[in-house]
Amino acid sequence: MTLPAETDFDDWIIATHAEAGDFTMLFVLLGIGESTVEPRRAAWLHVLGNETRWPEMKRLFIGAGVAWDGVVFYRAGREGLVPDDTARARLAALTAKLHEDRSLVRDGYFFNADGLTLQLEEVRRH
Repeated sequence: MTLPAETDFDDWIIATHAEAGDFTMLFVLLGIGESTVEPRRAAWLHVLGNETRWPEMKRLFIGAGVAWDGVVFYRAGREGLVPDDTARARLAALTAKLHEDRSLVRDGYFFNADGLTLQLEEVRRH
């Protein structure tokens, strides 16, 4: 039995699966400060079907063993599912780029700890 969609994340994963079919997603857990976003841990997950819901993802994140305030998701590629070695390489490239340029969070799907959509805005310093 598929649970109803109750969060923005749930809506996103249902829509993404409808568009792409089964797919591999990369995700990065983030610490969010007043004016900072810090990558904490990253992994990939093969999404088979559209039954994954936010509470299940949160349980997965607990296993990372780090404090986190948000998470950003990316599709690993347009081709849908990718092999583990491809996902690993793409995740390594993504996390290296995120450490250099946090604005890349805007290219993904960014959610808070409640599964609600967040937006990254640039802080202008005077």
